[in-house]
Amino acid sequence: MQEQATTVAGDGPVAPVSAAAVARAAGVSSAAVSYVLNGKGGVSPETRRHIIHVANELGFRPRKSSQSTDLQRTRVIGLILPNIINPMFPRWAQGVISAAADSGYEVFVATTQDDPEVLAQVTSTLANRNVDGVILAASLRDDARALRTLRSARIPYVCLSRRADFLDSDFVGIDDDAAATLLMQHMLAHGYTEIATVIGPRFSTASLAREQAFVRTAAAAGVVISGDRKISTRVNNEGGRLAAERLFASGTPPQAVVCGSDELAIGVMEYALARGLRIPEDVAVAGCDGLPHSRSGLINLTSIVQPQQEMAHEAFAMLLKRIEAPSRNYTSLVCRHRLHIGRTCGCTPALT
Repeated sequence: MQEQATTVAGDGPVAPVSAAAVARAAGVSSAAVSYVLNGKGGVSPETRRHIIHVANELGFRPRKSSQSTDLQRTRVIGLILPNIINPMFPRWAQGVISAAADSGYEVFVATTQDDPEVLAQVTSTLANRNVDGVILAASLRDDARALRTLRSARIPYVCLSRRADFLDSDFVGIDDDAAATLLMQHMLAHGYTEIATVIGPRFSTASLAREQAFVRTAAAAGVVISGDRKISTRVNNEGGRLAAERLFASGTPPQAVVCGSDELAIGVMEYALARGLRIPEDVAVAGCDGLPHSRSGLINLTSIVQPQQEMAHEAFAMLLKRIEAPSRNYTSLVCRHRLHIGRTCGCTPALT
């Protein structure tokens, strides 16, 4: 059946805009338009974007079939991030936006500042806008309100990096426990015994899992990380500086600080350098994320590398699959991480 929509020109009568009209205006076949409007493959990304642009210009909007019980797609998805200050999150956003554009989708990006009330408001807004699906990189471990809002609106969602403890969902991320264990083992191999940890908010499953693995791995080696050396803060550069201020104000500053993100680690290093401390001679630092600028020759931070673009693309692919084929079964995809050994941990250039 040929899809049609209606447009209103001034005060004139309502006129239908057909898929065939879109094909003529775009200079492509009706089959190509059908593939794009139905979210199918077989069309290049450039042609797909051109067809969508022409369809929007003409005011084409697919109508719900009288025989269909499914809501029509808006070809818009939501992406919810904690913030866009931490470079990790814009990198995920760019990956999702690129993958979505290749499939003819647009992305509505929102941030929560890790505030549960803002998260609840954002998910409600996305539900009211009838987006086709949502990717959440800002879900809260103990708060399932956002996911319940989406589920009650029958909007599929995928959790990126952070899981939700109390409601099943599709998930894409890394093995945070294994990654944190690997990082701490490397730091312990240097012989550090006075170690502190700095992570993001503990209501993030990723942050909590990393902290627990850090502490457990150190304890297994006979190194106790006391409560005042386990700091949870906002996942950005400022959070790292504030954590360092607390750590270095004590009478016995740590020999090493193991962080749950690169931005936290860089914040710690900035504060230490401002105090005249040398890295790694006076304090060793490590992070998690493996961002390109963190691994550059300028910083060369020892860090766990997450495959950021792969995670973003897989999250969108998982969401698109659920949009096209709803299911009661949920999938978890664990992407491979690796350890980048830089100079901030105490390794010499010959060992990197």
